[in-house]
This record gives sequence, C-alpha cells and structure tokens, in this order.
Amino acid sequence: MNKIKYMFQGLHSFFLLWSTQALSSLGSGMTSYSLVIWSYQAKGSALTTALLSVCTYAPYVVLSIFAGALSDKWNKKHTMLLCDSLAAASTLAVFLLLRTGHLEIWHLYVLNAFNGLMNTLQQPASDVAVSLLTPKEQYQRVGGMRSFSNSLVTVLTPVIATAILSLYSLTAVIVIDFITFGIAFLTLAFLIRIPPVPGSIAAGKASILSSAREGIGYLKKNRGILDMIVFLAAINLTASMYNAALPAMLLSREGGGRTALGLVNACTGLANLAGSAAVSLCPAPKSRVRAICNSLLFSMSTENFLLAFGQNLPVWCTGAVLGWLFIPVMSANMDVLFRSHIPLEMQGRVYSVRNTLQFFTIPVGYLLGGLLVDKVFEPLMEGLCQGHILHLLFGSGKGSGAAVLFLLLGILGTGTCLIFRRDRHLWMLEQK
Repeated sequence: MNKIKYMFQGLHSFFLLWSTQALSSLGSGMTSYSLVIWSYQAKGSALTTALLSVCTYAPYVVLSIFAGALSDKWNKKHTMLLCDSLAAASTLAVFLLLRTGHLEIWHLYVLNAFNGLMNTLQQPASDVAVSLLTPKEQYQRVGGMRSFSNSLVTVLTPVIATAILSLYSLTAVIVIDFITFGIAFLTLAFLIRIPPVPGSIAAGKASILSSAREGIGYLKKNRGILDMIVFLAAINLTASMYNAALPAMLLSREGGGRTALGLVNACTGLANLAGSAAVSLCPAPKSRVRAICNSLLFSMSTENFLLAFGQNLPVWCTGAVLGWLFIPVMSANMDVLFRSHIPLEMQGRVYSVRNTLQFFTIPVGYLLGGLLVDKVFEPLMEGLCQGHILHLLFGSGKGSGAAVLFLLLGILGTGTCLIFRRDRHLWMLEQK
C-alpha cells in the first residue's frame, strides 16, 4: 500500500480532474459515435460521415494558433468551465431537434463546427492545467493515466452506445451525455483549485498576435520539437483517412454491420487499455524518441494491411489490436518530451501552435478519405468484371473500395515512419 501511495503521490487534484473529465468524454463520445451511425444510415455515404469530423476540426485548426495566447491570458478553470458549458448547449440543441423530428445532417455540421471552436479554446487551458497539477517526476505516469482513460473511453463508447441504441434510442444516449457533463462540471467548479501559471502576468499584457508569434518563434528555435510535430501531422493524415474509411467498410461488408464496427472499436480500446496500463507502471525507456518511432512504425505496418486483405471479423479485430497496442507508448513518451522541454509559462502558446500544425491534416485526411472511398475506389471496384484479381484480393461489393484504400494507407504510414526515423533533429531531443 505504501508503494502504491508513493507511486501516485501529489496527484490528488489531478486524479479528480482526470477521472471526471474522462467520464464526461465517455458521454460525449457515445453521442458522437451514435450520430456517426445515424448519419451513415441516413445517407449511406462515407463522405457525408467524414464531413462531421471535418467540421469539428476545421475551426480547431484555423483558430488554435491564437487560442493558446488567449488561454495564457485567461483563468484556466473559468475557460474550461465556460467551453464545456457551451459545448453542452450544442448537445442540447441536437436533443431538441431530434425530439421534434427536425434533425438534419447540416444541423450536425454547424453544431460540430461550434464544438470544434469550444475545444480550440478549452484544450490549451486543459493541457496547461495538467502541468500545473502534476509534479514533474509524475509526468510519465500522468501521460499513461491519460492514455488509459482515453483507451477506456474508446472501449466503452461503442459497447455502451450500441447497447443503448438497441434497447432505447439516440435520445437516451444524449441524456447520459448530460449527466456525465454535470458530474465533471460540478467537480471542476467546486472541488479543484488550479494554481496560476508562472509568468502569466507578463503574458496577460502581451497582445494575441505577439503571443502567437512567441509560440511560433519557440518552435523555430527548437527543431526537434517542431519536427516531432510535423511527424505527428503526417501520421494524422493517414490516421484520419483510416477513420473516414473504417465505418464505410465495416457497415457495408458482408459479416460487418453496426455490431462489427462496435467490436472493432472495442478491440481498439482494449489494446489501448493494455498499452496504457503498461506505460503507467513501467519505468521510463532509455530512448523516448526510439519508443515513439518504433511504436508508430509497428502500428502503421500491421493494422492497415490486415484491414485491406481481411474479409472477416476476427481478422479486423486482430488488426485493431496490433494497430493500437503501442499507441499509448508513443503518446505518453511524446507528452513527457513536450512537457519537459517546453517551459511552463510558454506551454499554452506553444501547444496552440502545435495544435494548428499537428492537427491541420486531420480534416484534410477525413475529406480525402471520404472522397477516395465514394468517388474513386468504390466506383473502381464496382466497375471491374467478376473474378478480377482485385476482387480476389479485396473482396467484392460495397466496402471493397475502402479495403483498397487501407492498402495504400499501410504503405503511406510505413514510409512516413521510416523517413522520420532518420531525422537527426528528433534524436537531438535525447541530448537535453
């Protein structure tokens, strides 16, 4: 017991924030997952579904570079409470539209864009709050705990959402979302004190543009951090095309459907869960950069190829496990590198620039993935004569075009990892 107490020493406030925010994320994730299924079943288009994520990420990418400057000026706790409340208001709008029978796809696009704007302001404040509540010697453990909660949410989201959709309705999912939001809001408002940021007074006097320039200037002087962000941006391009194609393939193929999509997502979460538990309990690796590069290389060189050539649920689930098992290792070690190298008083500004650079490829990837499935590979596979070699490799019928895309994503992702693994600026991070 003393050993466990020592392992989590100084993390009481972080634990309260982490656990309740994770619960709220579960509620929000269930709503988002249910709306993806609702939109695909309504329209039957990968592009229509992918545009939900494009609308979420577009304001996040465009405005993030300024959000960190605002975050450094504003009270972290008040920012998080306000943004979470406004995001809950948009969920309430979905609830009312659904109950009155007026919910349309374009409503979801508008509301997702609004949620993306709120997340733009909330995330830099949340990232800095974690640093303020965490002793430096606990950074790796905290990174592992955050990966663990994200993984648990990934496991539970499809399982619980699918069960509630089957037994009740989308309305019931949204009600649970409201309950989890209320718990997180009240805990943050009344039980957690977030200390001020060192140097926040000086940051508050600076203009938004000058603060944003400081974040950009820091990255220009620290090529290792900048190249790591560019590396993750390239990986995010592949990953977002994967996310756009996965529902289209699994909901369409023989042996697929809503249950198959839920099981594959659950396997993804279980793999993340196992990796998160390992990284939370294991000592730090000798080389964090090597851990990041090798984890991503293993992920990209396994899952996409299994999804491309596999035509049954066991193969798809195996691919999900192999593809996501080491992602928490990558995430935790990258988190430690960033928190250790970036001064605390600069983190809000640097993280906001990072969000713009690292995540701008996500809406691009979703858009590309949806377009390639709907407009290129599905028509290509449909137009081939029966018995064609591509049908033998990837199957036939709707969903086979998405399988072809997964092959290309496997090649693209593996090549990206091999290129950046030779980047000398990344390895210089080990010298500090």
